[in-house]
Amino acid sequence: MTHAIRIHEPGGPENLRWDEVDIGEPGPGQVRLKQNAVGLNYIDVYMRTGLYPMPEYPATLGMEAAGTVETIGDGVTHLKAGDRVAYPMTPGAYAEARLIDAEKLVKLPDEIDDRTAAAMMLKGLTAHYLLFRTYPVKSGDTILVYAAAGGVGLLLCQWAKHLGATVIGCVGSEDKAKLAQANGCDHIIYYNRENIAERVRELTHGEGVAVAYDSIGKDTFEASLDSLRPFGVLASYGNATGPVEPFSPAILAPKGSLYVTRPTLATHVATRALLEEGANRLFEAVRSGVLKINVNQTYALKDTAQAHRDLEARKTTGSTVLLP
Repeated sequence: MTHAIRIHEPGGPENLRWDEVDIGEPGPGQVRLKQNAVGLNYIDVYMRTGLYPMPEYPATLGMEAAGTVETIGDGVTHLKAGDRVAYPMTPGAYAEARLIDAEKLVKLPDEIDDRTAAAMMLKGLTAHYLLFRTYPVKSGDTILVYAAAGGVGLLLCQWAKHLGATVIGCVGSEDKAKLAQANGCDHIIYYNRENIAERVRELTHGEGVAVAYDSIGKDTFEASLDSLRPFGVLASYGNATGPVEPFSPAILAPKGSLYVTRPTLATHVATRALLEEGANRLFEAVRSGVLKINVNQTYALKDTAQAHRDLEARKTTGSTVLLP
């Protein structure tokens, strides 16, 4: 028997239970994975609350982790017992051990430890698709990054700066501003006391930004649109304040023939080729020093409820790791 954090119905952090579970042995194409570190992400909150409904209950939350292969099932050829691996976007990560399809796993380079890997897979691959696929950032672009001191935000700032972009970051406090600036953010906008779109226009001499990477959702949608230059792209990839309300595409024309997209990492790791492409580029960026992974908080896995409370209260910065 092993333990997992599960919910038996949607709700608040108090619904997260430390349950004893029996996971059994791996079937064909699966491995049994001992989990050494688990990543905390805002998508976990969406699943806990029911914004993203789970297919059945009780449900084990969590979308990324790093660990060690214990045993392999029939047909698994690219992994063996003892391999260090990690994965993103595979529900069931809040557990001491689990069964998982081997195709979802990538081997970890020796230079990347388990805590770093658990903190970087979902967030790093999100930053990868946003910067290289959703809107390929070019040298000379000016971009807008929301939650610039968060896990994805810090990686967007670092990577975009390396690509030659000017980065405008939105944060909620002076401490978060300092953290974002230390990670490549050129200009700061404070959500709670500045008009985002007006400030963007000031900083860009009236032009606007090439792309707004918006993880906030409903509360910032209009500000993001009003911050874009003609032909600009709004990448709405999160719902921290709730999903964006329905709108007419007709509003995009007078604002500058704008583009709006709602991407998700699931699509960008849906095939083995896509997963390996993103993971290899991410690993190289970390090994070369282009990206520094900021693990700024750790919690025991059994204390996941407190981690959720702190995440929702915006008390966390960078990445948070849960330790089984």
